[in-house]
Amino acid sequence: MLPLCVRTLPHADRKTLCDDETVHRRFRSPAACGFGKGLYMKIVVLAGGLSPERDVSLSSGSLIANALIENGHDVLLLDLYLGYDGDAAQAEFLNRSDSERYSYTIPEREPDLEALKASSGNGRRLVGNGVLELCQRADVVFIALHGDIGENGQLQAMFDVLGVCYTGTDYTGCLLAMDKDISKKLMAANGISTAGWRSFPIRQQEECDFSQVRYPCVVKPCNGGSSVGVTMVDDADGLEEAIRAARVYEDQVIVEDRIFGREFSVGILNGEALPVIEVIPKEGFYDYKNKYQTGMTQEICPAQLPDRLTRRLQESALAVHQLLRLGCYSRIDFMLDRNNQVYCLEANTLPGMTPTSLIPQEAEAAGISYPQLCERIVQQAWSEKRA
Repeated sequence: MLPLCVRTLPHADRKTLCDDETVHRRFRSPAACGFGKGLYMKIVVLAGGLSPERDVSLSSGSLIANALIENGHDVLLLDLYLGYDGDAAQAEFLNRSDSERYSYTIPEREPDLEALKASSGNGRRLVGNGVLELCQRADVVFIALHGDIGENGQLQAMFDVLGVCYTGTDYTGCLLAMDKDISKKLMAANGISTAGWRSFPIRQQEECDFSQVRYPCVVKPCNGGSSVGVTMVDDADGLEEAIRAARVYEDQVIVEDRIFGREFSVGILNGEALPVIEVIPKEGFYDYKNKYQTGMTQEICPAQLPDRLTRRLQESALAVHQLLRLGCYSRIDFMLDRNNQVYCLEANTLPGMTPTSLIPQEAEAAGISYPQLCERIVQQAWSEKRA
């Protein structure tokens, strides 16, 4: 198994982006591609990056790359941050004739980004060598990034300028969804219930007035994901430490009323709501470890709910998806309190695709396999590019 990313071209008969045969769009039989489209492509799966969610992304990217290989595509898994120092025209893409596949296991703790910056020599640079050239040479870029530049709209805006075909939501939707303060303001203004909150710029913590904070509360980075930097706070004594934990990742912090009840998620795929999934951590809340370590959380899909509550969650998810101008797919997270009141927590423009992630389980409950899910996302991006 390949641990991650790009390999040097080992022998001359490999197909690369510079081959005359592969410069043009090619068609196989529908059976070869597996889903009746007949079109197979050069696809870069972009993962990793300089993000606290880097390890999650590499796990998602590995599975996505392997699924697309099995679907008949030529695929390259590329780390956004580490990049590729070789000749982009000679970068090797894997296909079904290759025995190797990609693999990555998520550690229990978030990555040490300072150590990564030091060891790579890339410093604060967000896009590694060769990345943009490889993406421009591909037919489609499958964005498997989580957090930071991959989800805040910066990368999508860059790709739009360069004419790169990519999966998922465009820069506008990414920006609106990633900034929790903005997205919650939009939801509240449009009649979508969300937990009460306040946003604090924590550049100088002593200048912030926390006297109006209600307890218990949840403290989180404004633009974070995967529950990185999130702390449950019972009283004022724990607030300072929670703010300090969130501030490690950014200076803008959200303090949100804590909702007690059941947690659900609803995926959206091509404008339709997938079955609702309930997440039940065995200990604590749905934090980084509980999300990505196998066996730490029970997931029930379809969720055991009355039809009216299922419909309410799916309708709310679609409303949020449309409000924030999201693309082909997304995942919307909710809390259902003890009075069956629905509260939207946040929207995810690039939901996880790891072995424990939610949207693949929801798709499977709808009769859509993991390779089919990846294929639908790719084909939608290609269709939009050609429109």
